[in-house]
Amino acid sequence: MGETQAQRWGVFSGSVFEERIGYARAVVDGDRVYVSGTTGFDYATMTISEDVVEQAEQCLRNIGAALEEAGCTFADVVRVRYLVPAREDFEPCWPVLKRYFGEVRPAATMMVCGLADPRMRIEIEVDARRGSGGVQRLPQSSGNSMCAESRSS
Repeated sequence: MGETQAQRWGVFSGSVFEERIGYARAVVDGDRVYVSGTTGFDYATMTISEDVVEQAEQCLRNIGAALEEAGCTFADVVRVRYLVPAREDFEPCWPVLKRYFGEVRPAATMMVCGLADPRMRIEIEVDARRGSGGVQRLPQSSGNSMCAESRSS
């Protein structure tokens, strides 16, 4: 039973929020990695840019560091969630997001909601599976998105 039981451990970035609120930057549970909602704070200086695009860049640098410590990369990301207080702030971030996720193509959701600090303009959360290394695409066919195996049944 010991071999099949997953090992769970936390990744910590040094953010004061992790200590004050009581959470880990990421939790590794077997081959799954769950990265907490991550904002654009530079955790070394606890500063944050006013620019949403710069915040998105910093979010992804913070997430990248957590993924690395957890033993994976952005290529292993299977799910991403974007949280923004202002809908109009999302589109300017698209080029940055595409640079990180354009080849990976994780499942994605964007939500408009309030964040913990008014300086925060974007928060990003990801789930990854260590060793998954991205997605394989099936050929597109006449608008039907079902896989070939499902169509033949």
